[in-house]
Amino acid sequence: MRTVAVSLLVLAAIVYVATLGRDGGWGFVNAGAEASMVGAIADWFAVTALFKHPLGLPIPHTALIPRRKDELGKGLEEFVGENFLQEDIIRERTASANISARVGDWLSDPANARRLVDEVSDVAAIALGKVRDEHIADLVTEAFVPRFRDEPISPILGSLLTEAVRDDLHHGVVDLALEEMHRWLVHNGDTFVEVLSERAPWWAPPRLNEAVTQRLHLEAIRWVADIRDTPDHHAREALDSMLTQLGQDLLANPRTQERAERFKERLLDHPQVVTTAISLWKAMRSALLTSVRDRDGAVRQRLLTELNAFAQRLRTDAALREKLDRTAADVAVFAVERYGAELTTVITHTIERWDGKEAARRIELHVGRDLQFIRINGTIVGGLVGVLIHAISLLVH
Repeated sequence: MRTVAVSLLVLAAIVYVATLGRDGGWGFVNAGAEASMVGAIADWFAVTALFKHPLGLPIPHTALIPRRKDELGKGLEEFVGENFLQEDIIRERTASANISARVGDWLSDPANARRLVDEVSDVAAIALGKVRDEHIADLVTEAFVPRFRDEPISPILGSLLTEAVRDDLHHGVVDLALEEMHRWLVHNGDTFVEVLSERAPWWAPPRLNEAVTQRLHLEAIRWVADIRDTPDHHAREALDSMLTQLGQDLLANPRTQERAERFKERLLDHPQVVTTAISLWKAMRSALLTSVRDRDGAVRQRLLTELNAFAQRLRTDAALREKLDRTAADVAVFAVERYGAELTTVITHTIERWDGKEAARRIELHVGRDLQFIRINGTIVGGLVGVLIHAISLLVH
């Protein structure tokens, strides 16, 4: 485009020289060519002055972009902040975007839902694989253990135990323990008898030991079954009373509190704490990795089910869509109010890092084509105005 503009200037100069001193119709051509050159040169100067000194001459108010790029960047930053990062504009654009409806439509496509689940699962698998045993060890020893040391355990245990007994939350655990104990006794009679026989007096007759241990086994089964099947059994009441008293002692008895704290310290000092934490982490990570890597595993299928249900709600529940869109607008406004200045400052900082000549070159390459049209238009319009002025001059004379 610069070549086209220069070519028009050269053409006007050739026509001007060729028609110099002629009258009549050639006079109009000469006047138009002269004015075209003036317009082309004036617009060339104006366009060039934005980016550099014309002909390398340090003429005042030229090379504006290299000299004032920092001010231009600051002005652009203020313009963006004042005209785009405003709450009303953000809320209007967020509302018109219909984010929740679009999300619902997108998730309704099984391929999209599957893709999202696959991506989340892959990222989760990568994240789980990045966590090493030493990371868990450091987390336990440097974060959890010091925190547990500083936090008194008695008030926490006492409150939890008191609340659990008062709301009968422990009964489910007791029932489960009794059920498992009864099942073990029923299916492991030989083991029970063998353990008791090992502790029988050496002088007792074997047949007597066998009869006693079998009788004890039978009575143990009956006793556990009786406790299991009787909600108000005295053994249950005794356990409730013991737990209630323990909870109160943990809250108010200094000796019980001191014993609980000593137990906590011994537990935290035990080397098995870190080993156990690592073992639990390994087991949990292995189970999670196996599940998330299996495309037909329970985790991925559950995620797909929940996504499908969520997509269906988004498509049918207008109130939910409105709530989510409002939340999205609130989040966007919060982000802009909190970080908007940092976002717009990127413009200024980026332009400040540019070299002046480099900044002028980048901008010129971006808008230079349109600027060359200014030179072309100046050449053509200048020629037309020159013809008009020549005609008026002839009429006046």
